[in-house]
Amino acid sequence: MQKVLIANRGEIAVRIIRACHDLGLQTVAVYSQADSEALHVLHADEAICIGEAPSHRSYLKIPNILSACEITSADAIHPGYGFLSENANFASICESCGLNFIGPSPAAIALLGDKAKAKATAKKAGCPVIPGTDGVVVDMKQALQEAKRLGYPIFIKAAAGGGGKGIRIAQNEEEFTKQFAAARAEAEVSFGNPDVYLERMILNPRHIEVQVLGDKHGNYIHLGERDCTIQRRRQKLIEECPSPVLSPKQRLKIGQAAVNVVKEAKYFSAGTVEFLLDKEGNFYFMEVNTRIQVEHTITEELTGIDLVKEQLRIAQGEKLQMEQKEITFTGHVFQFRINAENPAHNFAPSPGRLEYYLPPGGPHVRVDSACYSGYTIPPNYDSMIAKLIVHGKDRAEAVAYAKRALREFHIGGVYSTIPFHLFMLQDPYFLKGQYDLTYIDRLVSEGCQFLP
Repeated sequence: MQKVLIANRGEIAVRIIRACHDLGLQTVAVYSQADSEALHVLHADEAICIGEAPSHRSYLKIPNILSACEITSADAIHPGYGFLSENANFASICESCGLNFIGPSPAAIALLGDKAKAKATAKKAGCPVIPGTDGVVVDMKQALQEAKRLGYPIFIKAAAGGGGKGIRIAQNEEEFTKQFAAARAEAEVSFGNPDVYLERMILNPRHIEVQVLGDKHGNYIHLGERDCTIQRRRQKLIEECPSPVLSPKQRLKIGQAAVNVVKEAKYFSAGTVEFLLDKEGNFYFMEVNTRIQVEHTITEELTGIDLVKEQLRIAQGEKLQMEQKEITFTGHVFQFRINAENPAHNFAPSPGRLEYYLPPGGPHVRVDSACYSGYTIPPNYDSMIAKLIVHGKDRAEAVAYAKRALREFHIGGVYSTIPFHLFMLQDPYFLKGQYDLTYIDRLVSEGCQFLP
């Protein structure tokens, strides 16, 4: 592997380029017409325009990406997250073209990308799973029988869904008949697959995920958990590690459960096993993300391990350089997603030109971003401006560093989620770690405007 094409954009493309350069690898950036002045284009050794602004005409257009590889003689592709990163067909095409796909095998992506098959894999590995159907439900009659057996409220989930999409909730039988038909139609449109399965709804859970690494030689480790419970409409806003609610015993059990799942799937590369944690402290398998995560940064800060470099090494066939007993966790880390959204008006999108962009610095602060003063955030993609990561010796110190860094973070020309984060750092329930997945949506429904 000599030259890596990054089939992505934004801060994750910049992050991957840096890791490649650290390992002495050449890089190729691809970009849409809307991203011609993007930072990843400036940082890469070469850059190729692959189409118009809409992602289906550029970042999702496989022939254009493969043509860019041919033009530049790139011999490897890193998909980042989103776009084609969890597309088994894309990984397979890369493989057939002699390109090193920096991620898991197409077979593992296909297995774990199907939520019903992933759940069956977790069950086989002895991991606790949410009570639900064994595989997909084929018609309304079977669905109603299963819903009655499981009990309401109930989730109707797209088998090919992910990222919080393709999920409907039914509180009773009357709602169920409407939501089941709607869920199948939505799954067909969104994922090209109408299959759905059912799960009992875990009331007021927390979202806990475990970072895993596996190599091509059958070695596996986990790098601890991340608590991603602060979400709005199932989109993460604040992540932290370690979780403020897990006991040492729970931490050991959930880490081992994650390793067992990816081992059963014969998985290699970096991956994330996601769980729901109920009020009694029981955890249940939810899904596996077969890619690098947006919030990989906090695990890096907690462990000192560069996850993107590990992905690159694993793709080259190297063995993991560490064993589980060698992994150490130091302090407490937060990540705050700074998005171009207005939290005072229901998080309305706020794309546009950054009149000024002054990120914070100083000890214990990391900022991952692809923005700069004068850069225009296009309306075509996600609204992320930056990720702010702070690392303290404990949670209280990390909160103090976060307050300082957010007050230093100055962005002009667009609205941002900085006021939301400052509000949360004064919220008594957040500071005590007493919240669940519904907390932010409840605050929004109550009319909270998140003024700092």
